[in-house]
Amino acid sequence: MTSRLPFFIFVFLYTITTLTSKASGATSCRTSCGSIQINYPFGIDKGCGSPQFQGMLNCTSTDLDFFTPSGAYRVRSIDYDENTMVVFDPFMSTCSILQPHHDFKLSDIQNAIIRPSYDTVFALFNCSSDSPVQNRYKSLCFEAAGHSCDELYSACTSFGIFNTTSGNSTVRATPYCCFTSYDTVRVMSMSILDCSHYTTVIDDGKMRGVAPVDWSYGIELSYSVPEIGCDICRKSGGTCGFDAETEIFLCQCSNNTSPRDCGGVSDKGGCNSRSTNYAMLLLGMLVSFICAIS
Repeated sequence: MTSRLPFFIFVFLYTITTLTSKASGATSCRTSCGSIQINYPFGIDKGCGSPQFQGMLNCTSTDLDFFTPSGAYRVRSIDYDENTMVVFDPFMSTCSILQPHHDFKLSDIQNAIIRPSYDTVFALFNCSSDSPVQNRYKSLCFEAAGHSCDELYSACTSFGIFNTTSGNSTVRATPYCCFTSYDTVRVMSMSILDCSHYTTVIDDGKMRGVAPVDWSYGIELSYSVPEIGCDICRKSGGTCGFDAETEIFLCQCSNNTSPRDCGGVSDKGGCNSRSTNYAMLLLGMLVSFICAIS
């Protein structure tokens, strides 16, 4: 049995090295992507941020993208005080560019925790006379900061192509349009709405009296932050994250992880005491094993 002792010692040393490494090795969480800060509840690395938001953001070199079932949307800014994120759809029509229409869709979890704010106005264009928002659901349309959607037909080169004339008349007719909220396009697709194009504008309090060419085009998303004790972790110098397998909250410390904070105080079970006690336990098991087989 003594001749096999070196083999067992090797196995236990390997086990100690592996397990203590897992106990103390913290995931590296990037805190920025280009000029945009990445703070909780968001994360762009595995196990970082809140598990509810995992997979929604992706950082490619200097660009940050927000992913939904309908595609990728470029992130322009994140306001952590107001809990808002502004994204832009590269395939959306604007006052200067006309793009083929497509639907804006969010997953069920996204609709629950990060959805367009009430300041985001969806503008539907070139709607048929049979469109629901021109008939039974006409009440879903409204004016935005004193503007009617018809203004974009005359002010924007992109939407002006929908203006038509009939016969010898010099009067130009414009098709139906509608300013509405996200809830309308969430329930009814563009096909059901029977409108060929859309754009989104953020009514940030600066639209009134401003021409459409100078509006802020994009989608402002309002998100909720899970209350799981992240402040305690952050104040102790840690980064809020989670176990990638169990999705249980973890405080990412400089050398290891903790279920609460990075206090490092032994009687409170901080990060340093956690990994030290774990290593001592395994070392004790090794000594006991050697004594048993000697």
